[in-house]
Amino acid sequence: MTIECIDLTVSVNGRTLVERLNLELSTGKFVCMLGPNGVGKTLTLHTLAGLREFSRGEIRLNGKVLAELDRKEIARGLGLLMQNHDDAFPTTVTETALMGRYPWLSFWSWESRRDMDITKRALAAMDLSDFGERQTATLSGGERRRLALATLLVQDPGALLLDEPLNHLDPLHKLQVLSTLSELAKAGKSVLASLHDPTLAARYADAVLLLYGEGHWEFGRTAEMLTARKLERLYGTSFRQFTHENLSVLLPVPPHAQAD
Repeated sequence: MTIECIDLTVSVNGRTLVERLNLELSTGKFVCMLGPNGVGKTLTLHTLAGLREFSRGEIRLNGKVLAELDRKEIARGLGLLMQNHDDAFPTTVTETALMGRYPWLSFWSWESRRDMDITKRALAAMDLSDFGERQTATLSGGERRRLALATLLVQDPGALLLDEPLNHLDPLHKLQVLSTLSELAKAGKSVLASLHDPTLAARYADAVLLLYGEGHWEFGRTAEMLTARKLERLYGTSFRQFTHENLSVLLPVPPHAQAD
């Protein structure tokens, strides 16, 4: 499953966020999107998912114009993890995760044993195997985030768009989630996730999309995009790269330390 942007311009209230984006999110690739707060990462993901209008250009899903597809077909090919989730009514963890199967169910049909098995595997992948009967209202922020990720896994789309999937997660679960996304890409999925940690992006991403604001962007291989110079331009603060035992870390430098 591929998502292709052709001269895509994303705007809001007369302000251009991303101008003439040309990007192909191809099968088997894990792409991370980085940029400062308010630069348009969320709106870009929503635009790629077909949830809002764009100013110009075209979006294609597996070669088909996204705007010409019905929502069920889109949901089978493309899944979006929102930045925040609200539970409209009381449900258990299992019931919430099962909602991900709706695009694959025919009218008036019920979930099958296979749907339940998919759900159990997704909950296990997000370390939620023992949470099935818990009410979602009793979950912590990190647990609720992992449930949202599990629901996306249950949906099983060919392409995954994730808006800050690491929100509220502790270090262990951050690594587990990124490992899961990396494995999904290796298995043939297309993955685009917005992150705020350049070091984690450098460790897991095949390619990186940088959003600078005012329409400017860069896309390329991870090693080419995640340099101290580009990150300084991106975030407006200096970065330094530290290497220890083949592990490289990119860290922002506090203003008082930049002259050292």
